[in-house]
Amino acid sequence: MENEIFQLQYAMDTFYFLVMGALVMWMAAGFSMLEAGLVRAKNTTEILTKNVLLFAVACTAYLVVGYDIMYGGGIFLDGIADVDVTATLGDFATRDGGFEGGSIYSTASDFFFQVVFVATAMSIVSGAVAERMKLMSFVVFAVVMTAFIYPMEGAWTWGGNAVFGMYSLGDDFGFLDFAGSGIVHMAGASAALAGVLLLGARKGKYGPNGEVRPIPGANLPMATLGTFILWMGWFGFNGGSVLKLGDIASANAVAMVFLNTNAAAAGGVIAALIAAKLLFGKADLTMILNGALAGLVAITAGPDTPSALMATIIGAVGGLLVVFSIVTMDKFKIDDPVGAISVHGVVGLWGLLAVPLTNSDASFVGQLVGAATIFVWVFVTSFIVWYVLKLVMGIRVSEEEEYEGTDLSECGMEAYPEFVNQN
Repeated sequence: MENEIFQLQYAMDTFYFLVMGALVMWMAAGFSMLEAGLVRAKNTTEILTKNVLLFAVACTAYLVVGYDIMYGGGIFLDGIADVDVTATLGDFATRDGGFEGGSIYSTASDFFFQVVFVATAMSIVSGAVAERMKLMSFVVFAVVMTAFIYPMEGAWTWGGNAVFGMYSLGDDFGFLDFAGSGIVHMAGASAALAGVLLLGARKGKYGPNGEVRPIPGANLPMATLGTFILWMGWFGFNGGSVLKLGDIASANAVAMVFLNTNAAAAGGVIAALIAAKLLFGKADLTMILNGALAGLVAITAGPDTPSALMATIIGAVGGLLVVFSIVTMDKFKIDDPVGAISVHGVVGLWGLLAVPLTNSDASFVGQLVGAATIFVWVFVTSFIVWYVLKLVMGIRVSEEEEYEGTDLSECGMEAYPEFVNQN
């Protein structure tokens, strides 16, 4: 009887991992649609190509080396052992999810769930460098990011390793990041910021006197669809991070995480609407969409402990922050076509700092140390990689190619040829 219970829990936890991982994988479609909607028509094919390529690169690089760096025992090198049906709980792959008994699941399902997180971090970069970056330079960076940069900071956090053998973020500082406000989102934004600073702004984005010239996206219905896809995928992102479903406590925890994730997104939308109306006098759809994403990023570090009302407030603060951050980024001439650095970076930091408000196991000092470690590591290493790529193969298309659009120069085809080529 005991063995049958173990097998049932194993099957349920493994299946839950796979379904939640599939939801997170679907976020790749969300990022693709969001970014394709917020860039100009002449750059649509190239941004879609980047999103497909980065997902494939992330899956392969993390399989070959990244998972081994982050958790040890990489499945590419060691293979996946068959589970003995007569085994007991102690023989299964386990990871403590913070609930009694830990979680039990297939190693392959764990890898699948982790690899889609890696792809998410890399997707953040693609939107920030859109409309002027060389495609192959981006792909090369994606290899380094997903094979080494992300797995290293993941090893110090979720992997439980000490930072260069000096201090442990979890044991020494009590750093907590439930589903990745810092580990995934702020990391992706840090890599994006390094690239944007070296890349420079799009031609015509800023006037000679520093004035900001709006460059509207080509397809706001597509951007809205992308946002809703991301909103849906986030239930897998946060819900799957409970790491199990096979008992009553875990099932209740998953339900609460889903509830708080949705509440935070709604709070982000409402707050962004209010901020946009006060600042611009209009209900700016792009700000509202980013408000939803900001609410989701904000709650990701700790969706398991707040009440639903507190989750709404945390998301609302994220929605306010993202509007003011996007405006501030433009003042510093940091050109981010989709607002990725603000959504995932600035609000990712807020998400980390919000954890101690509802979780007594976390402290503001610990969260700050963790955030600083992640930012410094990812930003510095990314800046070095981007700079080497700039010297070796260049990272920016020519001014003529940027004017004509990266669809033609990088991909040789247009997303909307019947509209672009009208006489």
